[in-house]
Amino acid sequence: MEKIDSYSEIANEYFEKFLDFLPNLIAAILILIIGWWVANIIVRYVKKIFARKDYDKALEGFVTNIISWTLKILVFITAITQVGIETTSFIAILGAAGLAVGLALQGSLANFAGGVLIIMLKPFRIGDWIEAQGVSGTVKEITIFYTKLNTFGNQLAVIPNGQISNDNVINYTVEGKRKDAITIGISYDADIKQAKDILLDIMNEQEGVMKDPAPQVVVTELADNSVNLSARFWATNENFWDCHWYTIENAKLRLDEAGIGIPYPQRDVHFYDHSKD
Repeated sequence: MEKIDSYSEIANEYFEKFLDFLPNLIAAILILIIGWWVANIIVRYVKKIFARKDYDKALEGFVTNIISWTLKILVFITAITQVGIETTSFIAILGAAGLAVGLALQGSLANFAGGVLIIMLKPFRIGDWIEAQGVSGTVKEITIFYTKLNTFGNQLAVIPNGQISNDNVINYTVEGKRKDAITIGISYDADIKQAKDILLDIMNEQEGVMKDPAPQVVVTELADNSVNLSARFWATNENFWDCHWYTIENAKLRLDEAGIGIPYPQRDVHFYDHSKD
């Protein structure tokens, strides 16, 4: 009976402590719920401000992510303070944990720093077609740690910002126009001037090919099997690929019509009869 009484006293003691702690626990839960709700409202409001001012989409996503995480961390610290954990002790523990995590996640910190550099220096924007880390695609999203590209085959490529900020990036969109140089080989017996005139006509007849700078055809190489001509023209990003494909297809058709052969590698094989020897 004495043991039962002692257990009962201990249970009553802990139950009383729980009742004393319960208001603080409820208050902490309410702080978390209301705080996260208010944080989401603030983030939505910031997004509306960005939408009204027509800011860069990458900057919008980056800033809203930072604000969201900062507010939620503050709400969490406020909630745990409510249940009796001292803020100074928690910050010290959080600092030590942050140092350990930082050492373990150096790559992620480099990606974060890379994201900041991309947002500040703007080597590319959302919607630009770029080539980075051996991947080409349209920039879909720039997050805190990664840049997402939508490739030509409609695959999603996720590239760490640290690698992009420390490597070469080719932006095909930013200048608004591109220059093409299509190499076409003709036989050594062909009339070079006639071939150049045909290629110039093909480029000049296209509305998408810019007239200034004017298209040109130059001889670039006297190769082993052909005389190589380079058909060069400028076009806007929207018209570039249509002009590129049209020029290649019609170059083959019209050179064939004119009797100008496009040679391919070939070898002459000679057989010698050594039976008499």
